[in-house]
Amino acid sequence: MPHQKNHIIHWLLEEGWKYPDRSEFTQHLAQAFLDAGVSVSRIRLTIRLLHPQVMGFGYTWDDRFNTVDYFEAGYDLRDSDIYLNSPFAAIFDEGAGAIRRKLIDPDCQFDYPILEDLTKEGFTDYVALPLIFADGRRSAITLSSRCKDGFSSKDLSLIYDSLSALSRIVENHALKHTASVLLETYLGRASGQQVLNGNVKRGDGQRIRAIIWFSDLRQSTHLAETMESDAFLDLLNKYFDCTAGSVLDRGGEVLRYIGDAVLAIFPLGPTDQCESSSLAAENALKAAQEAFACLDQLNHTQKVNNQPEIAIGIGLHIGEVMYGNIGTKDRLEFSVIGTSANEAARIESMTKELKVPLIVSDQFSRFHGGDWRSLGLFDLKGFKRKRELFTL
Repeated sequence: MPHQKNHIIHWLLEEGWKYPDRSEFTQHLAQAFLDAGVSVSRIRLTIRLLHPQVMGFGYTWDDRFNTVDYFEAGYDLRDSDIYLNSPFAAIFDEGAGAIRRKLIDPDCQFDYPILEDLTKEGFTDYVALPLIFADGRRSAITLSSRCKDGFSSKDLSLIYDSLSALSRIVENHALKHTASVLLETYLGRASGQQVLNGNVKRGDGQRIRAIIWFSDLRQSTHLAETMESDAFLDLLNKYFDCTAGSVLDRGGEVLRYIGDAVLAIFPLGPTDQCESSSLAAENALKAAQEAFACLDQLNHTQKVNNQPEIAIGIGLHIGEVMYGNIGTKDRLEFSVIGTSANEAARIESMTKELKVPLIVSDQFSRFHGGDWRSLGLFDLKGFKRKRELFTL
């Protein structure tokens, strides 16, 4: 007797892999199950990820609406009763294989709260299955039916036979997303995209005009020596939340953490796009103001808890920099280099000498056009001519 073709596997291998959008993929996957004759009424595809804030993504298709709902599961979900009492905990943490509950069966074991909810919604059958990746990590798919008799033996056979092909495609989605997220997390949004776009060789890059941000934590050595290491690390991360976090919130690109210093840029648009460039300058200033406001709140909490308060300096400059890959052939970094970047660092260092928290260059003050006060002409270490520096 000739082997009957599995329509789902055929669709996965011929068409399914072409959908980069995971919601769209889930929508078409549901249609592939229906086209194969599987009496499925709801599908939930749960993809676990290597992500700093999110444990996984979920995509739920329901035939009543024929749409896909998306949700994110944070790491705090792992400790919740919703997760611990779900089939996902059994699949992800206990290594369970197929979980099937025929809800219309008088002897059905209602050992997960979700089963009661499904029954109330008119579902008659439920299957939860692991999608096992090459390295052993697991995602999952659940299928529910409203068919009067639930899933047939043929339905279950088609589903089980499809798991291997489905796992490969879901793994590909997870790997692509993980690569994108990790590059964005460790390199920055724009820099990570540059690498994904193929700028991976040493020397790859471009000359750009940008507002350069350089900020530094005051007396960090003293803090590190006098505080418990865990407390100092916690304070350092809160300081970065205020400084680097404000840059990111205003559309800037954090390039490097140099110890407790932050190097960032706000790229300027082409010379014929004055509006976008002016917005970048305004965003850079607002990021600085918001960083100081955040630090005021942090220091209030530190004072209430009898903990040391912190201070920072911020320098802003405008200039042309080389934005690209630098380093050795085996260890690269996507950053900015050039005289303007060095000048921004020197400008920030003057905040200590002049005892003002924010100093900007003459170029930035003129470009921004706001209400700036001249601090005078100063020598910057490593530069020949004096620079006029400004503060608010």
